[in-house]
Amino acid sequence: MTDLSFDCVDVAPQRLAAAPTLLFRLRIGAPSGLRIHAIALRVQIHIEPRQREYSAEEGELLGHLFDEPGRWGQPPQSLELANTSIMVPGFVGSTEIELPVPCTYDLEVAAGKYLHALEDGAVPMVLMFSGTVFGRGDTGFWVEQVPWRHRTAHRMPVRVWRELMDLYFPDAAWIRVHRDTLDALLRYKAGQSLPTWDTALASLLPQDATP
Repeated sequence: MTDLSFDCVDVAPQRLAAAPTLLFRLRIGAPSGLRIHAIALRVQIHIEPRQREYSAEEGELLGHLFDEPGRWGQPPQSLELANTSIMVPGFVGSTEIELPVPCTYDLEVAAGKYLHALEDGAVPMVLMFSGTVFGRGDTGFWVEQVPWRHRTAHRMPVRVWRELMDLYFPDAAWIRVHRDTLDALLRYKAGQSLPTWDTALASLLPQDATP
């Protein structure tokens, strides 16, 4: 079986995309002299919350995600960020590719809740690889599977996530509400002659809860 290697060397926001997208730069290596024709690569990216520490402020925001507020120090083993695929062009020796990963700022999604709560530091991740390798040798083409044992760890700076969201949703976040709740908010907003949804929601919060 072909012994490939996989590493994540960088993560950066994609500047121009239809939706918020992170670009994971992957380095793929093959044994010396082996010609890889292509790889149909599948990648799962998981966040590993237990691999970092949290400030009191982060813990307060993470309480709703990590079960009870008093237990936020016992986060889940992992949170799935992405499950995606890409075709890797042919190479000899090693190659680097950019894997686009669309992201959501929806605070109904566990990964979105988690990333929103972080102030600084790094996001511990693990990338797991599988797929199909198409090779070319002296006797013709051959095909092998990439086993799931191929994985690599990466620590993405929190500032990368904040930069991504500031590019697409500057100073904003997204929540989902029931349609009846939205209609009630709309009537309240109109009745109070409030100019924006933000001011309408802020007016309903206790004074000590608003910034």
